[in-house]
Amino acid sequence: MIYILAAFLPPLGLLFNGQPLSAILNVVLLVACIVFGLIFPVLFFVPSAHAILAVYMKREDRRHREMMEAIRQHGPPPGYPR
Repeated sequence: MIYILAAFLPPLGLLFNGQPLSAILNVVLLVACIVFGLIFPVLFFVPSAHAILAVYMKREDRRHREMMEAIRQHGPPPGYPR
């Protein structure tokens, strides 16, 4: 759901994902791409791509932190060389 929001309303998707600085950067990027997008239409996709990548990277970071915390609490998986 957050990816759909990030694709269609990039700054709002970043805000809901807990990335306010990325949302501000995305608003600046959105304005610049709208202005220059009249000359190069492919620029209309840049803010959405930025938001989707930022959401993905934040979620991967969360997943990695959860995995490391589980390993710290319970030890490495069975068969893992020490």
